[in-house]
Amino acid sequence: MPSSPSLQAGGQLCVQPLKAWHLPLLQDSGFEDLIPLLQRALLLQGPERLLHSLAPRPSLAPDVLVAHRDPQQPLGVVVSERFNRSGSCWQLQHLRSGAGCLQAGEAGRMAIEAALVRAAIQRSRGAASWIATSASGDSVRLAALRQLGFQPLRRETLWRWEPPADAPQLNPQSLPSDLELSRLTRRTAASLWQLEQAVLPAQLRQLLDRSVDDLLDQSDQPSLMLMDVNRRQAVAGARRLRQGQRNVMEIELSLHPGWTHLLGQPLQLLLEQCGAGTDQVLVRCDSLDPARAAWLHQLGMAPEGEEVLMARSVWRRHAPQQTQAMAQRLEAVLGQWQPPQRPIPTPLGR
Repeated sequence: MPSSPSLQAGGQLCVQPLKAWHLPLLQDSGFEDLIPLLQRALLLQGPERLLHSLAPRPSLAPDVLVAHRDPQQPLGVVVSERFNRSGSCWQLQHLRSGAGCLQAGEAGRMAIEAALVRAAIQRSRGAASWIATSASGDSVRLAALRQLGFQPLRRETLWRWEPPADAPQLNPQSLPSDLELSRLTRRTAASLWQLEQAVLPAQLRQLLDRSVDDLLDQSDQPSLMLMDVNRRQAVAGARRLRQGQRNVMEIELSLHPGWTHLLGQPLQLLLEQCGAGTDQVLVRCDSLDPARAAWLHQLGMAPEGEEVLMARSVWRRHAPQQTQAMAQRLEAVLGQWQPPQRPIPTPLGR
């Protein structure tokens, strides 16, 4: 994505794309874990500009913006990237505030984070929607996102779990006769995609605009699902997510609303097979399901926290097109070369 000029907020705050000279200045503890990602973004800036000049295409590299009043003291960083292959949906991957930003109080932090998010949205010309996640207890972050038009569409609880080290191999006979275990592959991805589409709110499903290929891009192996052998559709899924903001493996648990009776041994076997080989995992599932929460608690899981998934649409005003005026001028010019038409005779009156 081409670089944009620095943006000003209130005449003092400056928001600009990440440059190489920013890296030595981002030594604050709030930015320390982002340094490898920022280095990768800098290395990809040159190839991205070259590829974009050859043919318009969605950016593959994350877009990074830095906010500061004093160039020697960065106040905040926002990292955004496209959520799907088409580039119609983008996500705020990281929104971090430095020590100087936190010292400015809640109002100062909200102003800086709002300026960063607003600048990121303005730079993504092809995006039709944006998503962001925030801890449910972070009232400042939630308020800043609400002011920018983001609306909460889903609440997810993260459950910390230690999978059993000696999980037995799955015996097909331990599952009901109408179910079978399937791995996520390109051949079976459409079934898991349909399941996750069914459990998402309709508005969020439309804003995410996720395809089967996007589901494969965002998943790791082993990702598993329980298939209804009669209807050949997935009724439960445990999908390993690509490494995100945490260093702990995350599993997204999905259950079809009509198959809640699977809360028990079938779903436990699914989770144990998906989490095999890991010391700890975070199981992510919808917060508005008390029966599932009670069952996860019985398995020995402890709630790690709750996240709010927020989203917004992007409406851009296009420049008015003077098509009608241009057509009239063109007709007037072409009319000079048209042959003269004979007048139409009019009837004589009595």
